[in-house]
Amino acid sequence: MDGTISVVIADDDAGYLESLRVLVEQQPSLTVVAVALDGLEAIECVDEIDPDAVVIDLHMPRLDGVSAVARLRRDHPHLCLIALTGDSDPALHRAAEASGADAVLLKGELLDGLADRIAAVRRAR
Repeated sequence: MDGTISVVIADDDAGYLESLRVLVEQQPSLTVVAVALDGLEAIECVDEIDPDAVVIDLHMPRLDGVSAVARLRRDHPHLCLIALTGDSDPALHRAAEASGADAVLLKGELLDGLADRIAAVRRAR
């Protein structure tokens, strides 16, 4: 194992998702192994690939991020789960954390320390 952290990213905005993929791939310790456009697709990717981490938007069709995080936490307890949102509503952030997210990041702050946060959670587990 080369120490690279495998990441699934999920967001329903295809343009943002591609930009996020490029930015995450620029982090030397992270590699994107799959992308998903909704919560159900994110779960399918994780079940199939078994990555180290998931960065998932909270507002998505078919299955929202909070529900997806809860299911991922239940089925993959050692997975690092980073919730991503453009919504600054504290109630949404608390709901994401209560469902099992390791951190909730605003989209504007995402890359400030993303690699460090994922690595820290992974080490702690």
